[in-house]
Amino acid sequence: MDTRTFAIVRGSWRMLGATGVHPLLEGVIAPLNGLEAVDGGSHVFGAPGVIFGNEDLPADNDGQPLGQMVPSADLQKALDEIAGQIAGTDERLTILQKARFKTLEEGPGPATVVLEDGTRIRTRLVAACDGVNSSVRDALGIGTEDHDYGKSVFAANVKLDRPHEGIARQLFMPEGPFATLPMPDNKANLAWYMKRGAAEALADMPVEDIEAELNARFEDFAGHMTIDGPVISYPLKMRLARAMTGPHVALLGDAAHRINPLAGQGLNLGFKDVAALIDIMVESREVGLDHGAAPALERYQQWRRFDMTSVALFMDVIDRAFSNDNAVLKPLRGLALTAANKIGPLRRAMARQASADQTHLPSLMQ
Repeated sequence: MDTRTFAIVRGSWRMLGATGVHPLLEGVIAPLNGLEAVDGGSHVFGAPGVIFGNEDLPADNDGQPLGQMVPSADLQKALDEIAGQIAGTDERLTILQKARFKTLEEGPGPATVVLEDGTRIRTRLVAACDGVNSSVRDALGIGTEDHDYGKSVFAANVKLDRPHEGIARQLFMPEGPFATLPMPDNKANLAWYMKRGAAEALADMPVEDIEAELNARFEDFAGHMTIDGPVISYPLKMRLARAMTGPHVALLGDAAHRINPLAGQGLNLGFKDVAALIDIMVESREVGLDHGAAPALERYQQWRRFDMTSVALFMDVIDRAFSNDNAVLKPLRGLALTAANKIGPLRRAMARQASADQTHLPSLMQ
């Protein structure tokens, strides 16, 4: 069972609204009203931190908060339902179930997608959203830059004994971050970064032992926690595609970038990919150009590659800088967090970046 809960930030939530899924998610989502980061470990004058919230963002016409917390399984179900409704009324959308990709055939015209059952599909553009181990990316011969952090993440849903008020909270410990993401009914989705093997071992323990470990370490930070549902663990790795396009192909989401899940930016990067590709396709069609031709795909790569790489590297730097108890780095981290908390324009800029609420973003996210 997928226990993940995604932080869908304001810009991404606007884009999802265009699909019509918002009504299908009522009752399972929780508003994300703020983000808090606290530097744990040992500090002479207390652990410094930073928090920003809805008040640090420009007013939204629909009164949207910084974002929405959406359970993965519910989001998938809602998107599948919308896609099924469209396919049932619009012949331009065809859903092929249990159809596995085999290879791509290139030629002077459109690309040909070959499925394992022999089905052949000619198309001007292949939008490859087939995950971190993308078969389409492999078929194009696009390599990746990989980094294994030597860590794993323990994840679970928990009930809290005190109100979370819609605040996503992150405690940076020397061994890695501990985060709680708000959910309805005063529940939270937690993620605890641990050394490889430790997270897996914790996930295999009896529930009462897991609760005892969590509360012994983090009750002062998060409140008393009670496990609510299954627990999982997964290895922490980064994988970046060396190119985001090929002939008549664009890579999106995890097929192009699997980044450190710190701050929950991974899925939102994928939504930016989708929104950017839609803008480019629409603009190309309006001027009578092929939306799957090299000029359009080059625009997509230029638009998205810098953002993808910079976010991935920034998350990597943050993880490395805060996941230690270094006597030299600690005061520098404290100064940076204090500045971010006290300097209004800096705090507001961080809030807009984190919420994807900026004017240079794709049109569906504005």
